[in-house]
This record gives sequence, C-alpha cells and structure tokens, in this order.
Amino acid sequence: MKLIDTHCHVHFNAYKSDMDAVIKRTLEKGVFMITIGTQKDTSKRGLEVAEKYEGLWATVGIHPNHLCEQTFVDDQELEPEDQQVVKTRCEVFDHAYYLKLAQHPKCVAIGECGLDFYHVPEHLDRDEVIKTQEDVCREHFELASEVQLPVILHTRDAHAKQLVLIDEYLAENKLQRRGVTHCFTGTQEEAEEYIKRGFLVSFTGIVTFKARASDRDEEGLSTVQRVARALPLESIMIETDAPYLAPGEHRGKRCEPWMVLEVAKKIAELKGVPIKTVLDVTNENAKRLFGIDV
Repeated sequence: MKLIDTHCHVHFNAYKSDMDAVIKRTLEKGVFMITIGTQKDTSKRGLEVAEKYEGLWATVGIHPNHLCEQTFVDDQELEPEDQQVVKTRCEVFDHAYYLKLAQHPKCVAIGECGLDFYHVPEHLDRDEVIKTQEDVCREHFELASEVQLPVILHTRDAHAKQLVLIDEYLAENKLQRRGVTHCFTGTQEEAEEYIKRGFLVSFTGIVTFKARASDRDEEGLSTVQRVARALPLESIMIETDAPYLAPGEHRGKRCEPWMVLEVAKKIAELKGVPIKTVLDVTNENAKRLFGIDV
C-alpha cells in the first residue's frame, strides 16, 4: 500500500544520527513524505534533503512559535512521560529569502505558518506577540499567492482569527491553491469552516490517543476522534508530525513518518471503512493539493 505522510520533520535534529536510514526505511515501506520547514535553517535544509530522494518533498516557512524566543513543554503529547521540551528562537520574515526557496522545484507549499495563541510567553506583551503572528501569517499568505502554492497552517487556540485572515485573502482572490490546517484538534464546526473555504483538514497520531476523562464521550471517543469520524474523507489528509506524536502502539517512541499507517488505520476504524479506502482518498487529496505525482 502507498501512503503519503503529508507533514513530518524528517530533516530535524531528532534524526541527526540516522536521518538517511529513517528516510530509506520509510520509502521502502511505501510511504512518501513532505518534510516541513519551520524557520530559515530548517526550510533550507528540508529542500536540500528533498533533493536527494524521489518521494520526498519540502515546504518553507516560519512556525508562529519561532517569532519569539521561548521554551515550553509540548503538551499535545497526552502522557507526561512523552512530553518534550521545545525551544524556539526569534526570526523576522525575510520575503526575498523565502521567495528564492519557494521557487525550488521540490518546494510544494508555504509553511508551516499561522497563529498559535496557546504558546505566548508570559514575559512578553500578549497583544504584541499576537499582532506579530498575524502580520507574519499575512506575509506567508502573500508569498503563497505570489508563487501559487498552498499554505500549511499551524493554528492553536486561534481558529476564529485564522479564518478571518483567510477570508481577507480569499476576498482579494488570493490563496488560489488554498491549503491545509495541520494537526487539527479543534471542533467539528471549526473544521467545517475550513472545508467551506476549500481547505483540507489533517490529522496526526493524536487521533489514535486514548481520550482524556475530561474529553471522553459516552462511546469513549475524544473530540478529535469525533471530528475525524464526522468529516468527509474527501476533505481529510493524514500525517505524523514526526518526530512528535508517535501514534498507536508506538507511543513513547520517536515518531517516524512510516507510522502514518497507524493514523490511517484509526480513521478507517472510526469511519467503519476499509483501510484501502482511507489511503486511496487521502492520497488523492494530497496529490491534488501539493501537485505531486506518486
């Protein structure tokens, strides 16, 4: 079976000692990858790695957490022993730099970019941090419109404002290639708002996690599981966000892109459809969005 991990970071330092082995192992398992840039260095490096392999593409952009220096625990990992410390540094968006990277033939999207109102350092002025995030998100939208590529959105606790920014650009007939909201953990209503605007919604290994007591319905499902079950497959993509969020039986391990199969299995289970159906439809969604041929 062929799969596409539509969002991983296989060129990050988590794979510093064995990156090529991980990539080869993933490709041998029939899994193609889109490795995601999060600031200047990782954007450039992702393209360099993608050049070396068929079945591997890259994106360029600044993650909103890289707009100010901070250290925090990635608490999307639900189990405390799995949580990782994340350190970021400040970066200013350099249009000329990212424009040059975006013109690389292996670049298939702009991002990840967007709004993260959850991780705002307490020692900084919250309003100023949010304004900077909004301004830089607009810069990414301008670049995506200029080079005619989709955007990959990182949005946390900020869906309402993210949708407002999208609407600004759609009203100007920009963002023609639309994009995807990645690692989605919002509500069904929020997901449907993205879909109405032509965006896809992508799920990570979080969809395989056991629901917390505070987020468990009578069937034992979490919010993200209910959303994945409710949305049409034609609007869904699958991803790992590797090296983070290892799914299913791999919890507690460093995530690798081939583990995206566990995400597909869970979505098939939730929807009561064959795994092949999930793979066929989500692969087509990814091929269409990113303009890739696999």
